[in-house]
Amino acid sequence: MSSGTTKKYPDASEIHALFSNLSTQPEAFFERVAHDVDWTVMGTHPLAGRYNSLSDFQAATFARLGKIMQAPGIRLKPRNVIGGGDQEWCTVELVVDGVCENGLAFDNCYAWCCRFDESGVIVEVRAYLDSWLVREAIVQNEVPSQRADVPRVDAL
Repeated sequence: MSSGTTKKYPDASEIHALFSNLSTQPEAFFERVAHDVDWTVMGTHPLAGRYNSLSDFQAATFARLGKIMQAPGIRLKPRNVIGGGDQEWCTVELVVDGVCENGLAFDNCYAWCCRFDESGVIVEVRAYLDSWLVREAIVQNEVPSQRADVPRVDAL
């Protein structure tokens, strides 16, 4: 293979730098995501689904989680990048150590499989995460319990 080959897509270090924006200035990351991105959040939890626009994805996931998080909210940090350069697909391992409004530790790990176009814009994502934790965060923080106290059997 020639050492003079040119890369078509962002390489691993560029991808890591791009994803690092998610912890400090998420808007800089999202500027490199297509407005009509095909974003699938895998799993069986309240945020799972296929989103066909960046605005739909952000409203259904980041904005929704943001409402139930203590400051500073969801701050994803990249841990590892696989792929990029001459491959349109890469996988980025991400971690977050947020805290929900009720004190639930939101220490989640993600794997985002991302496809870039030749201009370096993300056009497709499949996101994998801890579905149970996302569900618990939503259930415990979004909808207050209306359950009545149940008497203890031994108290009867």
